[in-house]
Amino acid sequence: MCKKVKKGGGTEQYHAEKKYAEAVAVAVEACAEDTKGQTCYICTEALHWKTKEGLVRGCACHTTEGFVHVSCLREQAKILNDEAEENNSGVKVRNATWARWYSCGLCEKWYHGVVACALGWACWKTYVGRPEEDGARRSAMEVLADAFSRNGDDKMALMIYEARYDTERRLCASNFKERSNDDDMIDLQSYIASCCYNLGRHEEALIARRTVYEQRLAKYGPMHEDTIYAASGLAHSLVEDYWFAEAKRFLRDKISNAQSVLGNRHRTTIILRLLYAQAVYIDDGSSFDEVQEAVATLEDDCRTARQVFGKDHPDHLQSRRALNQARKRLAYEEARLNSVDSTSEKLNRSLRIDGDDESEAP
Repeated sequence: MCKKVKKGGGTEQYHAEKKYAEAVAVAVEACAEDTKGQTCYICTEALHWKTKEGLVRGCACHTTEGFVHVSCLREQAKILNDEAEENNSGVKVRNATWARWYSCGLCEKWYHGVVACALGWACWKTYVGRPEEDGARRSAMEVLADAFSRNGDDKMALMIYEARYDTERRLCASNFKERSNDDDMIDLQSYIASCCYNLGRHEEALIARRTVYEQRLAKYGPMHEDTIYAASGLAHSLVEDYWFAEAKRFLRDKISNAQSVLGNRHRTTIILRLLYAQAVYIDDGSSFDEVQEAVATLEDDCRTARQVFGKDHPDHLQSRRALNQARKRLAYEEARLNSVDSTSEKLNRSLRIDGDDESEAP
């Protein structure tokens, strides 16, 4: 190693530090207009006292909330997780503190876009120096991969997920951990399937998502949240690959399950309702009543998504686009029905006239 890399902690650490700094600069520039005149809700300063970086906001906070420095988010997440480790906290506490690496501490919604990417590098650079079998290091790989995926770079995300999958297989093979008691492999199969789909490898994604859903269903039953998440992935492939009839049958029960377990305002519930509506308005075989129901569902989804995530959040924008498409389909169906009614009326009138003429004939 050259002296510069060695001083930076080795190749992996040096690379992580460099990519983190680049990602923060990109995020700050992207958020500059939105954060103008604001201060960080953690340190209360406009510029970070040490790095001199500007503010970002990439969650679902509204009005004057959610402005923050990436460095402040990193330090806060690190402190919380260090405390949880030192106190040997339970799974629930550890999950809650770990969530600070990818979700906002105020609105509790996931960061997206370039802000998610900057936090992903922040998490990875924090734990990259730990041994390969360390739980935090392995989870940090997932945070980074997911950040790339949410920023639209599924090729990079897939590389990281596959590397993490190989790590898990090695650890299982070396008896470091029990495969039968671990959901990590199933989770990673699900993440890999999503990346494959986004990269155009649809057949691979559909097969993998069916497998993941069946594994979740067999292990936890239909009302467990992990089964519902797996159902969302499978439904997405069914709709996008034009298996509309199966998608509609599959989603009816899954939406009800999600509403009962997660609630109407949960992101997965909103997505399941969106997918069902898409299956209806894209399918040529859907009835007029089904299309009307799809429009009503998406109107409700848009309102909920805007309240939960904010008007500029990708999930709200996706619901809005779907609603516009559904309304176009409904307008087409209404015009078609009116045309049929008009043709039928003309035919009936013609028959009545012909009948009158025939009755008057000698």
